[in-house]
Amino acid sequence: MKIVMYHYVRNNANNLPYFRYLSFENFCKQIFFFKNHFDFVQYEDFVNLKQDLNIFEKIKGKILLSFDDGLKDHYDFVFPKLLEHKIFGLFFIPTQILSRKKALDVHRIHYLLGKWGGGLTKFTLNLIDSNALEKDKKQLFEGYYKELDDDLETKNFKLLFNFYIKYDLREKILDELVKHFCSDEEIYANLYLNPNELKDMYEANMLIGSHSKTHPNFLKISKEQEEIELFDSFKELENFSQKIKIFSYPYGDFSPYSKELLSKNNCDFAFTSIVNSKDINKKDLKENYYTLPRYDCNIFPFGKASKG
Repeated sequence: MKIVMYHYVRNNANNLPYFRYLSFENFCKQIFFFKNHFDFVQYEDFVNLKQDLNIFEKIKGKILLSFDDGLKDHYDFVFPKLLEHKIFGLFFIPTQILSRKKALDVHRIHYLLGKWGGGLTKFTLNLIDSNALEKDKKQLFEGYYKELDDDLETKNFKLLFNFYIKYDLREKILDELVKHFCSDEEIYANLYLNPNELKDMYEANMLIGSHSKTHPNFLKISKEQEEIELFDSFKELENFSQKIKIFSYPYGDFSPYSKELLSKNNCDFAFTSIVNSKDINKKDLKENYYTLPRYDCNIFPFGKASKG
């Protein structure tokens, strides 16, 4: 079984010249490619899989689509196309988006990069001092700019916020960047699904899963914080519960405590987004059900990102 992962799927990214997304046209082409070469896992087979692993023989090698972050794209573009082809998908929601009218930090980073490109890295490093970095990451300041091109700068801007800047300072520094370059209202507008849209998808047998509450990197927070992230997010999704309880790790990373905490929350399957992914086999479902791999859509035909 191949689980394929998506994020942004849209027609264009108006006023965001550096924003990366999968075009809806290519998403449609990829659907046809999967249908012709692999076929899709059916809803009833997947939701009963945990109780009856013999079902795996029926779905072996087939495709199951997954969508992270609770984006408006998934309702406007993806959902109608899945209905048209009688396909179901897994939709992983960072549940704070359902109640707080401020974009998550991960999406503020995407928006800033989409509008201004990797040149933001230099501005950010001028904004902060080395004490804002994790102790073993301060070498980032030394000779940083000389070897970078735009693509690498974009990559390093993400690394800067996701791994190098001290986690408790990240939102505050992003607040300063957003204040300087745009506004939180601008970023939040039409970015996420709302509860009514999520209800429509749930009632159409789309599987709704947790993607934590605030989309933190589990390697950067305490066990207590991770426990709250999991408990709160599953609690907020109780109205969308189905036969099977699923989770997708923010940034694809899990901590030494993740499996214990997922078990405590009666989760059935959890999905990563590790590089060098592979098909899920029967042994994975039996023994590694909290670290199931996914493929990025970009490794298949028609899956490469568009820009702007």
